Amino acid sequence: MKLTTILAALTLSAADVSGHYIFQQFSLGSKKFGVYEHIRKNTNYNSPVTSLSSNDLRCNVGGNSGASTTVLSVQAGESFTFFSDVAVYHQGPISLYMSKAPGSVNDYDGSGDWFKIYDWGPTFNGGQSSWPMRNSYQYTIPKCIKNGEYLLRIQQLGIHNPGSPPQFYISCAQVNVTGGGNASPSPTVKIPGAFKASDPGYVANIYNNFNSYTVPGPAVFNC
Repeated sequence: MKLTTILAALTLSAADVSGHYIFQQFSLGSKKFGVYEHIRKNTNYNSPVTSLSSNDLRCNVGGNSGASTTVLSVQAGESFTFFSDVAVYHQGPISLYMSKAPGSVNDYDGSGDWFKIYDWGPTFNGGQSSWPMRNSYQYTIPKCIKNGEYLLRIQQLGIHNPGSPPQFYISCAQVNVTGGGNASPSPTVKIPGAFKASDPGYVANIYNNFNSYTVPGPAVFNC
């Protein structure tokens, strides 16, 4: 009986882990880099962050420092892509954020201001919702932001299990923006603090009368 219980628990644990994912690769234009090249390496394998008050919401568990992570030079307006190890499995939005380091991004813990540059949310058709669940997400560095070193953050919020804490899947790349402008992005937020337990997009029940959705966090900044 005990052996059966242990085997069942191990099976559930394995299934839970296999349903998770991590954004561990990055590309600039057509050049794809190696695993964790220019991306801060987390220490929690592919597990999510669930606490809204944790500093791990910035760049994941173990991602508070980028001392061992290389910095990639990017041109403002250039296209980049984040890749996950497996396709995103849980329903929920994907967002991209940036935060300018006050000095070297290698030493930056992400405690400054963050601005959002893009959201992927659901589409609705015929009473059904569809989420962009795949293993790559592409966008461009805003053309108007100031030159300098930034954290470039991807976040997927799994809201697939109403009643349980939503799951944040997070990674941060380290980039040095060149050829930019003079814009001061707004609105800006602090992380943690940008997401609240009362946010409609955080507590949404995707299985019951689900016909509209607002992605948590600030409005998207546009040049």
